[in-house]
Amino acid sequence: MKYFVLSFCLLLSYGFIPVHADEENVSPGINRHYQGAEYQQWLSTFEWSGREVYDRRHDVLKVLQLKPGLDIADIGAGTGFYSLLFAQQVGKSGNVFAIDVTEDFVSNIKRRAEENNLHNIQAIHSEQKDTRLEPASIDIAFVCNTYHHFEYPQAMLASIYRALRPGGTLVVIDYRKQAGTSSSWVMSHVRHGKQLVIDEIEQGGFKFQSESNILKENYFLRFLKVDRAKDSEQREINRD
Repeated sequence: MKYFVLSFCLLLSYGFIPVHADEENVSPGINRHYQGAEYQQWLSTFEWSGREVYDRRHDVLKVLQLKPGLDIADIGAGTGFYSLLFAQQVGKSGNVFAIDVTEDFVSNIKRRAEENNLHNIQAIHSEQKDTRLEPASIDIAFVCNTYHHFEYPQAMLASIYRALRPGGTLVVIDYRKQAGTSSSWVMSHVRHGKQLVIDEIEQGGFKFQSESNILKENYFLRFLKVDRAKDSEQREINRD
């Protein structure tokens, strides 16, 4: 029985079993504004003084501690301001994958990368259930103000899991949802508060590692990719 469970988990970890094929859309219509959206119309929305994740972008960068040679995916890259910063940090020996579901965003990130002579940025037009990243292609997955836009969170988490190398890191920054503190927009727009997000991500095969408190309006969470096969094998041993 132990070996059957281990084999099943190995198949699961490599994505051979479509366990999320029937996952229901948890936030229908949340991305309707981005369908056919134009980059220039959203530039002032994403890059404006007063938006915390834009104002504190260099502080976020310090906490990430990116090193030359790392491969990082900016999932939900938007206008690409984080992708451009990441590209400078990881250098020519590293890669940045700027990923977004909006085609015009992707095209303009490519343009900005070329204009800034950043040849280590690859812009990818993703899908709602798939980042379209190659397996074991990244060291870090960065998801900023985007997790609550995942219409199929378990499918996207599975895609991120496959893309991360063993021991890889998932970073999630998103709005704090707290009654009496958060804005009415956040309370109506954001699906989950922090703890439920942690629970959901851990169900996707990740282990919560740490939280940084540099932000006020957003939380900053770090997760580790767990080896599902080893984790399951250890649990079986513990049961015995």
